[in-house]
Amino acid sequence: MEVIIVKDRDEGSELAARRLRNRVSSKPASVLGLATGQTPELLYRKLTEWQDSDPVNFKQVITFNLDEYMGLENSHPESYHYYMTTHFWGPLGILEDQRFIPNGLSKDPQQECLNYEAMIQEKGPIDLQLLGIGRDGHIGFNEPMSSLGSRTRIKTLTESTRKDNAAAFSSKSEVPYHVITMGIQTILEASEIVMLAFGDAKAEAIKGCVEGPLTSVCPASALQMHPRCKVIIDEAAAKRLQYQSYYREVYEKKPSWQKAEFV
Repeated sequence: MEVIIVKDRDEGSELAARRLRNRVSSKPASVLGLATGQTPELLYRKLTEWQDSDPVNFKQVITFNLDEYMGLENSHPESYHYYMTTHFWGPLGILEDQRFIPNGLSKDPQQECLNYEAMIQEKGPIDLQLLGIGRDGHIGFNEPMSSLGSRTRIKTLTESTRKDNAAAFSSKSEVPYHVITMGIQTILEASEIVMLAFGDAKAEAIKGCVEGPLTSVCPASALQMHPRCKVIIDEAAAKRLQYQSYYREVYEKKPSWQKAEFV
């Protein structure tokens, strides 16, 4: 796990956006695992803006989304299908046969989970998986106590997650209780993982993820086992970390060929 501490959200989003662009530039048919929510919005906006002056061909990529609410129409403004259409698929010209997201309206959701997992195995492996992290340490919608060996499945959201997500809805009562999400083992099979976290509210979760014990209580701690995981965080999200100076020194002293990943 590589921890990269940046000044703020803007710097962190740009760093991650450049890593994603470089991945697609070097492998145009990349398989991307994508996240939703507030954390990656600025990253997606930067990708779109750069296309005007320095375009990268996204026409061959395949995308898999981490999760989707159950029971929301694709046209619902808080569905992740709508989010992706607005922030990524539409602006970057990702065609329908290139994008995959769980069907939260499936009449057989358990079979939908099996089908989605099978599609990831068929099209993958995922070359680069983008992640955020919940305040309780969840990744995707793998809430605390999720199996570290889990695959795509149905999950029931905790009250804290529903409360955090309520800002996007008219009220908490409108936030669905159930979702379909990639499992932790599915996420760990990506060739590379880039996690973003910004703000004070994520500091405790980041401490558990990076320096805490490997435990299902903090699902993100499973990322400690990944051989190529980058955790990009701002000063506020880093404030609980014990080894901040070490992380800063390691990143500052990286050889030029490693730093080129982000140029």
